Amino acid sequence: MNDLFDKIISNKGPLGKYAEIAEGYFAFPKLEGPISNRMIFNGKKVITWSVNDYLGLANHPEIREFDVQAAKKYGSAYPMGARLMSGHTDLHEKLESELADFVSKQKAYVLNFGYQGILSTIDSLVSKNDVIVYDVDCHACIVDGVRLHVGKRFTFQHNDINSLEINLDRATKIAEKTGGGILVISEGVFGMRGEQGKIKEIAELKDKYKFRLLVDDAHGFGTLGNTGAGAGEEQGVQDQIDVYFATFAKSMASTGAFIAADAMIIDFLKYNMRSQVFAKSLQMQLVAGVLKRLEMLKTKPEIRTKLWHNVNALQTGLKKQNFDLGTTQSCVTPVFLEGDIHEAFVMVKELREKYHIFCSIVVYPVIPKGLILLRLIPTSTHNDDDIKETLLAFSKIRSKLKDGIYKMIASKLKMA
Repeated sequence: MNDLFDKIISNKGPLGKYAEIAEGYFAFPKLEGPISNRMIFNGKKVITWSVNDYLGLANHPEIREFDVQAAKKYGSAYPMGARLMSGHTDLHEKLESELADFVSKQKAYVLNFGYQGILSTIDSLVSKNDVIVYDVDCHACIVDGVRLHVGKRFTFQHNDINSLEINLDRATKIAEKTGGGILVISEGVFGMRGEQGKIKEIAELKDKYKFRLLVDDAHGFGTLGNTGAGAGEEQGVQDQIDVYFATFAKSMASTGAFIAADAMIIDFLKYNMRSQVFAKSLQMQLVAGVLKRLEMLKTKPEIRTKLWHNVNALQTGLKKQNFDLGTTQSCVTPVFLEGDIHEAFVMVKELREKYHIFCSIVVYPVIPKGLILLRLIPTSTHNDDDIKETLLAFSKIRSKLKDGIYKMIASKLKMA
């Protein structure tokens, strides 16, 4: 018999094996100062493209002052206990009512965290006789939720409706034998590459197959649609989403999440979601803060207008220089380059130290070998100068990457 920890010594994981050269810089970097378009990294002010503060609310003066007053009024503990036992308040109900109205659903339920919330939602909705069919590129929180399912589960190829139909056929045959139902899961916006989920096309299959649709719209809520109600509104099929999920950690610049659906579904989930039944309620200062943020989303359309000005300017500028942005249909701006992980480390270090640009770096195994993904998140706090400097810097690093300069440097540093 082996010691439990033996495997940790021999296998640190696909990303952990690079910890020695990545820790504190490429992984677990420290961005300091007020959340904004420019922050401090490694002692230098950098243009920050790595914070999901889409609407610029994290450090908005009106929001900051409101958060201070809410903290003074409620502290960071109230209410104590789970919602089911002692953590329920009028303010929670008010937020839920306004969220439900905003996303055009009968009822909503506020959750303490997004990751645990979607995981627990999936776990509660399905039993062993049911079948889950989900997009292969779904976020880790969805994958972990699906793993809890003891029944059958199938993935369909990313945004591939033909693949979805093949798997719906399989799921239907199984559900007919078990007497169960089918849950289809997609995302409103896939956060790594920026494509919208094909919610409209998926919903159209409801006439042919019998299933319910769950959409995780973490990156779509607040950014997409005429009012900011998300990908369903953007695609004109919000009413076809049976269970709508969104987090407060992106556009709302806060903590927590919510689910919205028909009243019958929400009433069931309130009493059956283990991550909520057995965990502390979302703190009142955060509940009040999200109410204020939702008010600003609804009453200050200029914030979203500025966001999309920046998104369009950045993405148009990159495309004019023939950068590969994949098929993004959202604020998420992925830039794909050819190279290995060692070249990526050298390139990103120069990007940060010489050009003062901070963006996320994504490599294998998250994306295929031979590719480097630089992921940029435009926000309403960015400006035209940020964009111009970034476009110039990206042009220069691409040239050096193609010329093999980063590969040569990596070799000299004995990284390769």
